[in-house]
Amino acid sequence: MERFKIIENIGKEFLKTNIENDEFSYPKALKKVGKKIDSKLVESSDGKIHTKLDIRFASKNISILVETKDNFDKYDFQKITAQLQAYVNYEKKLTGNKTIAILANTNDNRIRVWWGSDLTIDESHQIKNQYKLKSFEEYSDIYLGKKNDREQVLKNTYSLNELLHKHGVGEKIRSQFVGTCLLALKEGLVYDKMSSKQIIGGIEEIITRLLNPDLDKAFKLGILKNKVLESQDIRTLTKDGFVEIIAFIQDKILPFINDKSTLGQDILNLFFTTFNKYVGKADKNQAFTPDHIVQFMCNAVEINRTSRVIDPCAGSGSFLVRAMTEALDDCATDSEREIIKKKNIFGIEYDETAFGLSTTNMLIHSDGNSNIRQGNCFELVDFIKEAKINRVLMNPPYNAQKKHCDKNYANQWGPKVRQDPSKGFHFVYFISSIVKSGLMAVLLPTQCALTSSKDIQMFKEKVLQENTLDAVFSLPPDVFHPGATASACCMIFKLGQRHDKSPHETFFGYFKDDGFVKKKNLGRVEKTKRNTNEGVWADIQAKWLNLYRSRKSIPGISVTKKVTAKDEWLAEAYMDTDYSQLKDANFEKVIRDFIAFKISNNEI
Repeated sequence: MERFKIIENIGKEFLKTNIENDEFSYPKALKKVGKKIDSKLVESSDGKIHTKLDIRFASKNISILVETKDNFDKYDFQKITAQLQAYVNYEKKLTGNKTIAILANTNDNRIRVWWGSDLTIDESHQIKNQYKLKSFEEYSDIYLGKKNDREQVLKNTYSLNELLHKHGVGEKIRSQFVGTCLLALKEGLVYDKMSSKQIIGGIEEIITRLLNPDLDKAFKLGILKNKVLESQDIRTLTKDGFVEIIAFIQDKILPFINDKSTLGQDILNLFFTTFNKYVGKADKNQAFTPDHIVQFMCNAVEINRTSRVIDPCAGSGSFLVRAMTEALDDCATDSEREIIKKKNIFGIEYDETAFGLSTTNMLIHSDGNSNIRQGNCFELVDFIKEAKINRVLMNPPYNAQKKHCDKNYANQWGPKVRQDPSKGFHFVYFISSIVKSGLMAVLLPTQCALTSSKDIQMFKEKVLQENTLDAVFSLPPDVFHPGATASACCMIFKLGQRHDKSPHETFFGYFKDDGFVKKKNLGRVEKTKRNTNEGVWADIQAKWLNLYRSRKSIPGISVTKKVTAKDEWLAEAYMDTDYSQLKDANFEKVIRDFIAFKISNNEI
């Protein structure tokens, strides 16, 4: 890529130069601010001292350093990275900024990218599957993140819920209504000086235009109209009330939506979990997957542009949105991105309302051609087979009724059984038996990792006859707060590889601390690092993924173990305890968690 193209792509307005040829001299810059630097800090492994960076971009908090080569394959890579490290060290001394370092070829479009708060140019800090330079703003969003945004969105969502309540919009349609308004606003809805009827007409026109006619357009539009736009609550909204709601969404919600990156603000999922607190008791045990856990699961199975992904229990579409944005980030051309949107993302959702929400969610994130079907995944075998799936992401219902389950399995239940005794495990077996290859990441209640239920035990055995249990991650006990109270774990399966034939032990991670804490009216909120607004999740996720990929055993955190279907599938059963870190508070927390678990399962 030519030099001017690099500058153009990242953003000329952020370019910083202080010598000819648009290069940047660190000694000159340091001298100007009255700073000196030890030469040893910038001396590379080849004994040279590198002082002039090819291209530097910077803002108040972020610096992007670009070193160009005609073809970095023909150079000693250790020497190149050492050179780049020298510039990173210089930058730390000069600004203390969070830094992104890029190695870019000038004879083609290949790049390598590293980032981190205290950046080291090594494999652990390299961002994999980077094929295209992004803008300065995108790098800021993706890698440094608007870490306070999530909390602000939660606060705004809570305020919006109060506003909807004030204007008489019922709890059960709030999420879908807000999602529909978001979509319309994103596509240019004009609402000022309009009547309620005219606003509804404008929303309907936009949705009609966006939905693909080849993918059940009439059906999807019918759901949005019947469930939302034609509901009594919406049709009776006053003009002033309608405008107040839409203006709030435009000013307080829409600015946080970023459909160009994997920042991961699944706004509708936040709405769903927030509003879920206010609906009927029957709906409160729905376990909507938190955004950061969705992100982790996508990264664990390495979603990229070649992935063909399905979520057979799609809910609000959080897995689909994240998988799509991860795959899009891996694309180098617009044609590749169109293939992702049209051919690589698939979803199934039984509940009509959730189906409408997932459709809207995907449309908000710029996918007008999403392959989402409304129905029972057990009755859509051909749809799944034709999709040629190689990645499965799902959080199946844990207390599904007979109508939601495989008929052949449900017919075996006893006369008094009303909910799935396998706690969702039969979904895992069914989908794995159809997909047959690739990777599956699934969230299941902790009971599924144990051996107390004959139904769970049966499906554990069936699954391992055809697939390998590659990893199990024990997650925080309140991971679904404020929606469900279920304790959950994430299981990774290698599909089509019989477990007892695998040469590898199963990896178990005791990943109980995800860096999130409960806050009143906000749910679980990401903690920030001391004296900074930077969130802690990025570092925690990197640690989790590194442990899993390297299969390291660390006392109190992780262990590898050869297991069978008869064994417990939890890190707690096998890992060594790091007693040096234990305090009285740890014991008290375990007791509280145990009591809460017993209560939630009606055992005390």
